[in-house]
Amino acid sequence: MKTIGLLGGMSWESSIEYYRIINREVAARLGGVHSADLLMRSFDFQEIYDLMCGGDWVGLAGVVGDAAQSLVDQGADCVLICTNTVHNVAPQVQQRLSVPLMHIADAAGRAVKAAGQTRVGLLGTRFTMELDFYSGRLSGQHGIEVLVPDAGQRADVDRIIFEELVKGKLRDESRARYVEIIAALAARGAQSVVLGCTEIPLLVGPQDSPLPLHDTTRLHALAAVDFALSGV
Repeated sequence: MKTIGLLGGMSWESSIEYYRIINREVAARLGGVHSADLLMRSFDFQEIYDLMCGGDWVGLAGVVGDAAQSLVDQGADCVLICTNTVHNVAPQVQQRLSVPLMHIADAAGRAVKAAGQTRVGLLGTRFTMELDFYSGRLSGQHGIEVLVPDAGQRADVDRIIFEELVKGKLRDESRARYVEIIAALAARGAQSVVLGCTEIPLLVGPQDSPLPLHDTTRLHALAAVDFALSGV
């Protein structure tokens, strides 16, 4: 089994899910009392948040790159950034590593294509929805058209993430607002929605949504298991 390196704490609420999904999947595939061989570096999310909000992506790339390299030095055979937004610095981090940095948007793109879909809605932080690093990768590398909510809807999605979800607050009224926004994306022609923030699946599930959902937390975690067990 290969060793998985996780960069977590962004936020820890969703990092828990990575740990749970990966270990349960390894146990399901291998049986017995197997669990994953993994390393985790968990950040103080306030430091990451301040760099993002300050627009210091160069500084963030340095911090995340140093942490990723430390995991490789300890024996990680791949590295996952356990959040969508920080993938804005994924190219800079990958340049420093001798092992694969498993990109979360690629896991999402493969799932969308496997479902036979070509047009998706994207929910995430304002950085993920408004910068090109995520939608550009989905369109450029996977041939998927990406729709994002309008400005007012994006503000609500972002606010709920940072004021509620990263703090473990799950509110019915926020779930209803997300469902309303998903319905608006459906009206614009979205065939499904990529939950491009690893905390959103804590709030909104398939039972809530008028469209199929692609849970990037689970897809990313399962891709790591595929890699770790390849050749086993």
